[in-house]
Amino acid sequence: MEQVAEMLLSDGGLATELEARGHDLSDGLWSARLLLDAPEEIRAVHAAYFRAGAVIATTASYQASFEGFAARGIDREQGVRLLRRSVELARQARAEFEDGCERWVAASVGPYGAALADGSEYRGRYGLSIAELKRWHLPRLEVLAAAGADVLALETIPDLDEAEALAGLLDGSGVPAWLSYTIEGSRTRAGQPLRDAFAIAAEIPEIVAVGVNCCAPRDVTAAIGLAREMTGKPVIVYPNSGEEWDAVRRRWAGESRFSASLVGEWVEAGAAIVGGCCRTSPADIARLAAVVAG
Repeated sequence: MEQVAEMLLSDGGLATELEARGHDLSDGLWSARLLLDAPEEIRAVHAAYFRAGAVIATTASYQASFEGFAARGIDREQGVRLLRRSVELARQARAEFEDGCERWVAASVGPYGAALADGSEYRGRYGLSIAELKRWHLPRLEVLAAAGADVLALETIPDLDEAEALAGLLDGSGVPAWLSYTIEGSRTRAGQPLRDAFAIAAEIPEIVAVGVNCCAPRDVTAAIGLAREMTGKPVIVYPNSGEEWDAVRRRWAGESRFSASLVGEWVEAGAAIVGGCCRTSPADIARLAAVVAG
C-alpha cells in the first residue's frame, strides 16, 4: 500500500455489522470478544465486505488489549494468539477470492481510550504522558506488526499525544501504517487543530497514509485538504454514519447521514482511500463501489 496509484475502497463497520448479525458486543472487548467466541463470524463479515467491493479488510483488534483480555481471564499467551487470529481471519477471508484483484489486510490498532470501553476515544486527554502511552501501545503493536498484515491501521486517534506516541514507536521500524484521527469539525476530539495533528505524520516514512475516521461525514472534505497540505501523503477517509455514540447508554443515537453521493466530493478533494466506519454496512460499501465504478 506504500504507493496508492488509484482510488481504493476500504470496508465498513466491523463491530456494528456483527451486531446486525445478532451478536451482543456489550462486553468491554467489543468485537474482539468474538475472536474467542465466534471467529467464523468475523471471517464472514470480512468476506461480506470483500464481496461488496472493498479491497481492504480491517481486523477485529481495535478494542483488543492485554488488560482487557486479562479482565476476561485470558492470559498473555492466549491474548497474543487472539491478536494473531484477528489478522489470520482477515487473511482467510481474502483467500476466498481468486479473481485477480489485489486485496489488503489492515491490522487495527485502536486508541488507549477504546480499551477503557467508556467512550474515551471520543474525548482523548487520558492523563497519560507520551512515554506512558508508548509503553501501553508497544506490546500489542509488536504482536500485530509481526502477524502478517499488510499495514497497521492506527485509527480513531483522538489526541496529539497519542499520535506522537504511536509515530514515535513506528519511526525507524520499517512497518507501514496509516494514521487516522477521529475529529469534530476542524479539530481532534481533544480539541487540537487538525493542522498540528497531521504534521506529526509528515516526516515519518512508515506512515504511508493519513486521514480521518469515525467522524461525521460532513467533516471529511475539509480534513482531506489539510491532510494533503500538511503531509503530501495519500489520504484515507472512512467516517461513521453520522450518528453519535452515547457512552452512558452504550448505543448509537441520531440519524444516518452517510451517503455514497459524498464519494465524488471526497475523491475530488484528494482522497485516495475511502470507506466507512461504525454503523456502515456491506450494502453501504457496495453503493460506494458502484459510484467509484462509474
